[in-house]
Amino acid sequence: MELVRRTDGALALETNGMSLCGDFSGMLGRLRPHNLSRELLVRAARIRGAHDRLSAVDATAGLGEDALLLAAAGFDVVMFERDQTIAALLDDALVRAREDARLAGIVSHMRLVKGDAVEGMAQLEGPLDMVYLDPMFPSKRKEAATNKKLQMFRMLQKPCNDEEAAALLQAALACGARKVVVKRPLKGPYLADVRPSHSIKGKVVRYDVIVR
Repeated sequence: MELVRRTDGALALETNGMSLCGDFSGMLGRLRPHNLSRELLVRAARIRGAHDRLSAVDATAGLGEDALLLAAAGFDVVMFERDQTIAALLDDALVRAREDARLAGIVSHMRLVKGDAVEGMAQLEGPLDMVYLDPMFPSKRKEAATNKKLQMFRMLQKPCNDEEAAALLQAALACGARKVVVKRPLKGPYLADVRPSHSIKGKVVRYDVIVR
């Protein structure tokens, strides 16, 4: 049985003895400049020669942790989240972060849209610098067994099938953004078989960068 309720001031999803809530305060260490510059996503998203704030879309927002990194790195981020429960947890995390002086300035550059990204991206207006995609991909059994947050996400959302992945990437490319960044398993196939311009690799995942 799934239950969404407020616990210790935060909205949380509770099921099978596990609890899931949005909380940006645990990421403060990653937001420090010397750490932020080493984040693989930030390196992949960076636009050379840019000095002003840039515009980005996080089409698969989840609990907003990646969007927070992008906002801290100088992007104004529009986040799309189609699952209403996850969107509610993210919205609550944003509300609490606006009351935290350490986070308020960063989350002021994050805007949540509750709905489907494929439809939403088609309605965006104005120039766009970057689109970020993190379609959920199948996990290794050991990882799924130990990562409670991942387990709870999978109860709410299934990994994208090939058709959904292709539609998501096509919508991202149609936005006319300067680049599209796709998170993939380190040895996984390219999303929708589209070869990137280059990739930035970590120990477990890689970020495929499609430059327009």
